[in-house]
This record gives sequence, structure tokens and C-alpha cells, in this order.
Amino acid sequence: MNLKDLAQRLGMSQTTVSRALNGYPEVSAQTRERVIAAAAEAGYRPNPVARRLATGRADAIGIIYPLGAADLGDPYFLEVVGGMTEALNRADMDLMIASASQSDEVRTYARMIEGRRIDGMVVARTKLDDPRLHYLVRKGIPFVAYGRSNLPDPYAWLDLDTAVGVRRAVERLVSLGHRRIALLGGPTDLYFVQQGRKGFLGAMAEAGLRVDPRYLVDGVLNQVGGYERMARLLLCDPRPTAVVIDNQICGVGALRALVDAGIEVGRDVSIIINDGSPPDPLMGYNVTATESAKPHDIGVRLIELMLALLGGTPADELQVLWEPKLKIGNTDGPCPG
Repeated sequence: MNLKDLAQRLGMSQTTVSRALNGYPEVSAQTRERVIAAAAEAGYRPNPVARRLATGRADAIGIIYPLGAADLGDPYFLEVVGGMTEALNRADMDLMIASASQSDEVRTYARMIEGRRIDGMVVARTKLDDPRLHYLVRKGIPFVAYGRSNLPDPYAWLDLDTAVGVRRAVERLVSLGHRRIALLGGPTDLYFVQQGRKGFLGAMAEAGLRVDPRYLVDGVLNQVGGYERMARLLLCDPRPTAVVIDNQICGVGALRALVDAGIEVGRDVSIIINDGSPPDPLMGYNVTATESAKPHDIGVRLIELMLALLGGTPADELQVLWEPKLKIGNTDGPCPG
């Protein structure tokens, strides 16, 4: 069935039926409901090209990642994308993924937006002062940030509370008798990294523990970075008896460094990873971790927020902060004698 047939069946003009299906505000709610119900009953699906021409919309959401080799094989990232794709599929929309140079991501945003290939953007790995978000605000492009940033006006975002996650990890380790606790994190220009450090320092202060500056390490957000930073921590004298890692990607490399050094994880050195445990078991370890949500569910929620934003919901009503829970595994234990 085509649009002409559906219009004849309803006794309406093709223009009215098209506008009802595409959500134009001048069509009454009663008419819109009637048209949508008749279309569903008849199994009518609008021609996507015609719909895009009629509405001026691309029926696509974009996400641009400064992809490295580690991202392409990162199951966590792929599960988030899977959740986004599933939610968009239910809305008859597509997800467009583009990679970008880390030195000039905004240029990639400009190409995608000026080509009118997307209706909105999901922005991941937000920075404290994020030029990508400032660009989208300036251009008036709808966006949902996966993480928070310092913007003067309200914007839509979904974030996992890294400060609370790291705090709970430290409290757990303190309860196990640890006093030499380190924090291994990602690049300090990322918002979640700063939040993790804030939670770490706050929890250590509340426990009355001094923070050894050598135990605060940050760097590249990949497995190699996690491996190198953990190796650096192991050279400290005395070395830390426990390490909190503020992200899953570095956590994988950090665990590998401990294993390669012949250290028994959970006995010689305790490890807690924030933001979920690595999805693949590492030599039988059940990682102690803080977890806010499954990555698939994060992807779905990001798109729900985006669709609500495109539907006219104010941005300040689309701000979601998920608190993590501590999942006990076998990578942490009592402080060694």
C-alpha cells in the first residue's frame, strides 16, 4: 500500500496523511492517531526518501569517536553501540558512526552536520571544557552528552557517577585494612577522570589517610596505557597494596601488568575497577568492580534521551545520573601482612 491508497482509504488528502505520519503540529492529535492506527492496520510504511524530503530530517543520529585500534575491539563500546542501534531501529532511524582525528574532532563534526546527514549527535568521552559541545551549541544541533562537561546552559546528558564509584571502591579497600591505595586513571582533561580523582581524594581524607603523590597516575585511555601505569606503580618503594582504576579500558591492561609481574591479584595487590569489570575473563579472575548499568542499557537510554530531545522535551529535563553499585569478586582482599 502506498500513500495515495492510504489517503483514499481514510478519505483524506495525501498531504494531511503525510503530515499526520510525520508529526506536523498543525494536524490534530485525534487525526494523527486515526492515521497512525490505519497505517499500522494496513501495514503501510512510508517511503524513507519521500519522508526525508517532506520533513527535512535525515532520520539518523550520529556518534563520532576518536577511534584507536583498541576501540575497534572493545566489547564495551560495541555493546553501547548495539543498544543505540536497537533503540533507533524501533524508531525507524539509523545510527551513523564516524571516526575522527583526536587532534581535530570538530572538523569531522562540521562535515557530518553541514552535509545534513544527521538529526542529532551523541557525544562520548566528554571533556571538562569540550570544544565539540560548544560547537554543537553554536550551530543549534540537538545533542546528548555521554558524560558531563562545563557548559553555561542546560544540555541533555547521561552520566555514570565516577566520583561515587571510586569513593565506594576506596571505602571497600579501607575496610579490608589497606592504607597504601593508588588511583590509576585516564587523561585528566576528561570529566569523569576529574570526578574519579575527586571521589578518591575525598574518601582518603575521610579515612584519615595520606595520599602518596606517586600513587596518583593518569595517562592514555587504552590498554597499553593501563599496563604502563601499573608497571610504574609497581616500581614504587613501598608499592601500593591496592589500586583503584577509574575505567574499564585501562583496567584490562593494568591486570595484565600484574599477571606478567608474577603478582597474585587479590592477595599481593588488590584491584577494583570502576565502571564495570572487563567483559572477558582474565585468567579466571572475577573482577571486583563498581557497576552502574550494562553497556547495552546505556546505549538504549542515550537514544531515548535523544528522541525525547528531538520531540521537544527541554534539555534540563533530560539529565540522568546513574549511581554505581559495588560487585565483589576475587581481585581484592585483606591487606597483606
